[in-house]
Amino acid sequence: MQKVPNKILIIQTAFIGDAILSTSLVETWKSNYPHSTIDILVRKGNEALLENNSYLNNILIWDKKKNKYANLFKLIAKVRNADYDAVFNVQRFFATGLITAFSGAQIKVGYKSNPLSFLFSRSILFDTSNNLHETERNIKLLQPYCTGNSLPPKLYPSGKDNEACEQYKKTNYICLAPTSVWFTKQWPKENWVKLIKHLSSTSSIYLLGAPNDFEACEEIRKANNSPNVINLAGKLSFLESASLMRDATMNYVNDSAPMHIASSMNAPTTAIYCSTLPSFGFGPLSDDSKIIEYKEELTCRPCGLHGKKECPEGHFNCSDTIDLLIETKDNV
Repeated sequence: MQKVPNKILIIQTAFIGDAILSTSLVETWKSNYPHSTIDILVRKGNEALLENNSYLNNILIWDKKKNKYANLFKLIAKVRNADYDAVFNVQRFFATGLITAFSGAQIKVGYKSNPLSFLFSRSILFDTSNNLHETERNIKLLQPYCTGNSLPPKLYPSGKDNEACEQYKKTNYICLAPTSVWFTKQWPKENWVKLIKHLSSTSSIYLLGAPNDFEACEEIRKANNSPNVINLAGKLSFLESASLMRDATMNYVNDSAPMHIASSMNAPTTAIYCSTLPSFGFGPLSDDSKIIEYKEELTCRPCGLHGKKECPEGHFNCSDTIDLLIETKDNV
């Protein structure tokens, strides 16, 4: 085996869930090479997820929303000046391929489907077979330096993050994250309302989400009209939400970022799949995790890898799973 690189960069500039899953690479590399230096490159906004991670030396940020390409070329120069031994690119898009190809690193690794993979020192197939989880697909990028299974992704709430949630942890509680960027990944509002009515009346129920999810969560809260249901959407940071989910009796989530937050905390998880499939490789990783999905065969499911803004068939039958969720009542 060739000499192990001491200073590495991991590139993952996709969305929140992808950034969380990429911490699996950080955990795995550091467990194998505790004295190495690891930097990570993420899109602006996701850096808050990685605060307090002592395994990371530096977090590089790409602002994609403002002066995207000017920032990209500045970033390439910054990466070249950092003098990395190795760059591991988790993404399959041209821009990150450009960063990798011109990084100046001797070892440049990414997926063959990246348009610039011919400029990498090593490229591998993005393996969608055998129902591999994304973390197991990505760990192959680190071979031959890391072999075997990947370690789970992990976030690190600070003491301050934990303190911010203490007021919500005084009784048993359940967390619900009812929203998603994609309509067809989002279990309908009326089903969340029904689920809450079947959950334990002695537990507090916290609705989680981003600031722009507040109104959707508020509709669910008002429909239940119970003092036990509290809308926290937009009121907690990423890591405060992680702290809250860690100690919940159960976390009900869509196939979306909150599921990966729960995985990073090994928090109990019930993941609800509508138009997408767990076999895509993005399922929950917690020791205590359950998957709820439509059991009947639908010729239209899945309708896409990432979900869609509306049901292409106009019926959204894949979301009709409330009876299965009621069966989980005794587990919460």
